[in-house]
Order: sequence, then C-alpha cells, then structure tokens
Amino acid sequence: MNHWTLLLYIAVMAVTTYLIRMIPFTLFRRQIHSNFVRSLLYYLPYAVLSAMTFPSIFYATGDPITATVGTVVALVLAYCRLPLIVVALAAAAAAWIAGLIV
Repeated sequence: MNHWTLLLYIAVMAVTTYLIRMIPFTLFRRQIHSNFVRSLLYYLPYAVLSAMTFPSIFYATGDPITATVGTVVALVLAYCRLPLIVVALAAAAAAWIAGLIV
C-alpha cells in the first residue's frame, strides 16, 4: 500500500463519518412530533447494541452451558436494577463457577 492509497482511504472514511453524522441534522430540522418516530429513535440504540452483543455472549466462554448460566445471572441481577459493575462481575463469576462444575 503506497502513501496515496492510505490518504485516499482516510479521506473516504472521513467523508463517510461526516455524512453519517450530518444527515440526521439536515433531515430533522424541526422537532419530531410523531410518537412512533420518537420512540423508534429512542429505542434504536438499545436494539442495535443488543443485537450486536447478545449473540456473542453465547460464544464467549466456549461452552453454551456456562454462557447460559452467566447470562441468566446477568439478566436476573439487571432486572433487580443492580449496578452494571455488580451485574458484570456476578455474571463472570457465575460463568466461571459453572465452568468448574461442568
């Protein structure tokens, strides 16, 4: 890869990033009054984050049983509204203990 190709790649990525960030500002200049669109825009980041992370949870430990135990512990503790660090540490500990048992 030569110097000009690298600069071209950086320029294309800069333009792409700029467009992705500027298109919503140009399309939605006025306040959005539709409840459907407002709720869609509110929940969209959570849905995308869940879709990206949830499948990889079951491949993180290499064993579906330990991953399921950790996921169940995390979901129960998150439902109880415990802090994120507590949920993460407890889920990791549960998956590790399940790995020792299984």
